Amino acid sequence: MQSFQTIQPSALLAPYVKLYWFLTANSSGQASERVIPSGQICLMFHRGERLFSSAHNRLQPRAFLGGLETGYTDLLYSGSIDLVCTVFQPAGAKAFFNMPLIELSEQSVAVDDLEDPQLIELGNRLFDIADIQTSVLLIEQFLFSRLRTPAVHNLLRINAALQSVYSGQQNVEALAQTACLSYKQFKRVFAEYTGANPKDWLRTVRFQKALYTLQTQPAVSLAQLACECGYYDQPHLIKEFKIFSGYTPVEYLSIYAPYSDYFS
Repeated sequence: MQSFQTIQPSALLAPYVKLYWFLTANSSGQASERVIPSGQICLMFHRGERLFSSAHNRLQPRAFLGGLETGYTDLLYSGSIDLVCTVFQPAGAKAFFNMPLIELSEQSVAVDDLEDPQLIELGNRLFDIADIQTSVLLIEQFLFSRLRTPAVHNLLRINAALQSVYSGQQNVEALAQTACLSYKQFKRVFAEYTGANPKDWLRTVRFQKALYTLQTQPAVSLAQLACECGYYDQPHLIKEFKIFSGYTPVEYLSIYAPYSDYFS
């Protein structure tokens, strides 16, 4: 049996937090779930059995801040799982964690290793609570207590660049001009605020756009999909699909219903 629920953040946190999700599941034997890069940083708490990550070859920490990944992983589990996750907006986590977010790249950093007493306390309180609404209340109380506006001018610059990406721009030099930064400055600030260098982040979001297009236009051809999402050609699309999901588009569609965690 499995239960999945999403909750929207309060209006004041919406610019920084995309959503909260809660997942409970029970398995009598070993089960697995393939997770693909989403382009979003998350804060995760395990209130049940922990998941084993094939990409990192270890159990995930009981509570962790998850950085951006550039490849897929299979999460293995058995028994009862109970997950609480906060998904941040692309540059949102920077408002709560005073660190260059690129330091989280390809990592699930345990809350204990962050040496953050407030975050550790939040985890301890969430572990003892099953009610979803109460859990959201505790998380938002923590976030409001930590909310800080990172250097406003840089946040505005990165958000302007992100809006340009959503409008179809994929050239890093053009994004740097939109942000009114030199190419070198833009790469540094972008990585600090989003947790990835611009090229890796653009590749991830392009892949998520391909998933969203398949989700909303199921009859689209691969050639048209490649054109609409900014790939050079169909072979480029297939190659990137295999890097991010482990499957070609045709193989992926035979196993999964396409869904974009980023755009949906």
